[in-house]
Amino acid sequence: MKLPLWGSALSATLLVQVVSSFAGAATPLLGPVLTLRWGLAPESIGYVSAVVSAGICWFLACGNPMLDHHGPVRGLQIGLVFVAAGLLLLLSLPFVWIGLVGALLLGLGLAPNTPAGSQILMRTAPADHRTLVFSIKQAGVPLGGAIAGFSVAPMVLSFGFTGAIQAMIAVVLISALFVQPFRRSLDAEKGTQNRAWARMFLSPSSLSRSARVLSSHASLPMLTALGVSFSITQACITAFTATYMVTRHGKTLAEAGHLVATLLVASTIARIFFGWLADRMGSGLRLLCLLALAAGAAITLLIGTAGTNPWLIYLCMALVGSTSMGWNGVHMAELARVSPPALIGDVTSGASLFGFVGSICGPLVFAVIANRTGSFDWPFLLVAGQLAISGVFALWYLRRRPQA
Repeated sequence: MKLPLWGSALSATLLVQVVSSFAGAATPLLGPVLTLRWGLAPESIGYVSAVVSAGICWFLACGNPMLDHHGPVRGLQIGLVFVAAGLLLLLSLPFVWIGLVGALLLGLGLAPNTPAGSQILMRTAPADHRTLVFSIKQAGVPLGGAIAGFSVAPMVLSFGFTGAIQAMIAVVLISALFVQPFRRSLDAEKGTQNRAWARMFLSPSSLSRSARVLSSHASLPMLTALGVSFSITQACITAFTATYMVTRHGKTLAEAGHLVATLLVASTIARIFFGWLADRMGSGLRLLCLLALAAGAAITLLIGTAGTNPWLIYLCMALVGSTSMGWNGVHMAELARVSPPALIGDVTSGASLFGFVGSICGPLVFAVIANRTGSFDWPFLLVAGQLAISGVFALWYLRRRPQA
């Protein structure tokens, strides 16, 4: 049975998203082993995460000419090859500087999922279900992370550290081959043949262009700002929740792992549900505003109940995961909807670039405030507050410009 074009597009982009997220999540999970092999303190794994994020930002700022030249499916395949090379250098060789080069390659390989996936899905998804399709694809992010959480440790126990790395690299490369049959139909409408893409990939001017394209529609600056606010919140929730539960509320590592798994599972389900709901509401931006308010309330509720009934904590975790981490698919679809058709990849890259800057800076500021106050409660409440304020401001903007 032949899939419709949108079904092929969703299958290809979802597969690459899940596999890429799986590979990206494996690195922090193997952090204690990596830092031991490098002879560094365990917290040094933070440098690896920063370099991965730098690679993602680099591609989002400068990589769209490469997608225009090769086509989005080929871009996804190139990204998977970079992911495999990054894993090889990062995990296989016990040298820290080679590992950091691998982390940079890993970031460069993870980044094409956003602009390439948006180009493919915006062109093929049925208009009545576009946000749902985008959200199913974005659900691959927490799904890939959850798969890594459940499988990486057993793989190391079964195959050894080196064998587990080889298995992960094999999965990534096989996935690149699996999407090859989709290339003929999905890369049929490539952009301009930009033979200067390699030079532009190294050009600082590409960064300023990423910012300029966000003025191509009146709603894009607001959507980008709201995405940054959500990115700050999501990064802080994922970075500090487990440590907060262990150090402040006496949870074991296993209990903290179960709570984080609850966040991821809830966000996976929520991304699909909110995509469906946005299509029914006819306004992705309005739903994002409501999610921002709900997430602020959910985080505040979690802080107030974290030391109480365990089942209540799990319920709060599910609420926080669904509201503060279930936004991404709706956001990507709304960005693609208001973008000029020729600039979809550039717009989603530019907005995601600013979001990643927020996801880097947010946890750094969180850590400083937590260190100064001696408490996780205040920085969590500040994170909740900034997101709620962003939601209120965006709702006010919608009332002034209802046509947006």
